Amino acid sequence: MSLTAIVSLVAIVLVAVVSAVIGSIGHRTRLTSDFLVASRSVGSRMNASAISGEYLSAASFLGIAGLILIQGVDALWYAVGYTAGYLALLLFVAAPLRRSGAYTVPDFADARLASPALRRVCAAVVILICWLYLLPQLQGAGLTLAIVTGLPDWIGSGAAGLIVVLTVALGGMRSVTFVQAFQYWFKLTVLAVPVIIGLAVWMGDTHTFARSEPPEFREPTTVSVETPAVLQVRLSADVVARGTVDGQPVDGPLRWVAGSTHAVDSGTELDFAAGEPVPVTSGAPTDDESWLRPFSGSEPHQVLATYSLLLATFLGTMGLPHVLGRFYTNSDGRAARRSAVIVLAMLGGFYILVTLLGVLSRVYTPQLLVSGRSDAAVLLLPTAILGDGLLGALVGGLVAAGAWAAFLSTASGLLVSLASVVSTDVLPKRGRMAGRFPTATVLAGIPPTVVALIPTGLNFAEAVALVFAVAASTFCPLLVLGIWWRGLTDVGAIVGVLVGGVVSAGAVAVYLTGVRAATLGPGGASVDVLLYRPAIVSVPLAFLVMVVVSRLTRARRPADAGQVLLRLHAPERLGLMRDRLEDSA
Repeated sequence: MSLTAIVSLVAIVLVAVVSAVIGSIGHRTRLTSDFLVASRSVGSRMNASAISGEYLSAASFLGIAGLILIQGVDALWYAVGYTAGYLALLLFVAAPLRRSGAYTVPDFADARLASPALRRVCAAVVILICWLYLLPQLQGAGLTLAIVTGLPDWIGSGAAGLIVVLTVALGGMRSVTFVQAFQYWFKLTVLAVPVIIGLAVWMGDTHTFARSEPPEFREPTTVSVETPAVLQVRLSADVVARGTVDGQPVDGPLRWVAGSTHAVDSGTELDFAAGEPVPVTSGAPTDDESWLRPFSGSEPHQVLATYSLLLATFLGTMGLPHVLGRFYTNSDGRAARRSAVIVLAMLGGFYILVTLLGVLSRVYTPQLLVSGRSDAAVLLLPTAILGDGLLGALVGGLVAAGAWAAFLSTASGLLVSLASVVSTDVLPKRGRMAGRFPTATVLAGIPPTVVALIPTGLNFAEAVALVFAVAASTFCPLLVLGIWWRGLTDVGAIVGVLVGGVVSAGAVAVYLTGVRAATLGPGGASVDVLLYRPAIVSVPLAFLVMVVVSRLTRARRPADAGQVLLRLHAPERLGLMRDRLEDSA
């Protein structure tokens, strides 16, 4: 095992141990409010740090830098959408949701519309969203361990799942709050270090992006293609291939001419000499100059895909159960708003660092444009810049530990939301929460951990964007209309949530099966985009269905709708806010 691998493994173990020690602060939890909302006693700054630590997941720490490496400025929309989502949450949801006194999204639905059926539907959607979101976090832990140590991916995924389950089961939300706050500042630090070093090295480099040429391999490089890929060749390149290229087995030198494309199967190894131009995956910008221009790739309907992505990320934030769960921990609505404002600044600083890492990766780890493992850019960048010596190993280990902090913090928040719903809406309400919550945590954490052991091949940022589409199509309409429109009914809410969820999740499921509408003729390419980016259809449809069905069932409008809305919007000094659940056990 190399020096870098040893240092990285030690750093990962240390961050896991430190997180567990900090989480032990919450072991004294006994009350329901301790487990679910940390007794609603978390200050605005602490909560903002915890929210940021929880929100900045595998998609943010690894995925966005990898997408910037491939797509250039077009990938910045991910960071914009993820950050701007808190602006929408601040304006429409944060304070009223806290004033509702709810503990979970199903609890809010029950408080607003008093419908057991709606509560069950919301509980099912929470479980779906959290499981889908947990999957890339645990697989990101496996990828990180595999990249830095060479161990199989499943070991890291399984270990991360076990650590998260134990942390959450022992302390609930109170324990997780301290862990996530620590992990945000740790992640920010470990990203700042390679950015500062990388920029200092780059300033003495001659590389510029103001050229119509692809990146170049800076040294002789062997690329192992992890997933089947179609590569575009901007300039002619000589390559030695071992595997399957263009459907034919090869074991020797090839000449790829300018403007050609080549299908490369997984498991193929490609050897490039120093100075050779780097091929890129099909649809990505082929040269540095176009990499800096918006919509310069060859993928069809890029504007439609971008608008749909922005809608999903902008509105999906307010539908994510683990994000909403953190605002329940504030003392009141004003504190919830303050937390949201601070989070906007924290996320902005973090994404600036991630963007710079993506830019540096284009220069120092161009082989990832070929291999299909763009998520590894942040992990490989330190040794690519500093070499395999002690300094490169130390910085690489620090980054690997930061990546694990990202996975653990987000996974912990997701599992708290899952366990909260399972303990209050799935398990029988017998005995104390101190007994039910650990059981709910184990039951909720096992399925995604098992599934995470199976590789999926999705980019982390892409995978999370799909979850945002489901959240934006289900809970976003429910919360916005439930908070701001007294005409919402339980039937309208149920039908709207189901329609939005089925359309968004169903479209993505069809796309992932490999079915492509483009093969059916003209107009098929736009259908493919909507299958992959369904929010631009599913979100307005969910709102429309919820409104129309509510008007058709206006007789079911709750008699106390006006009183509930008054409590949601009235200033705290009027004393109308109250918690729904008071529990001493």
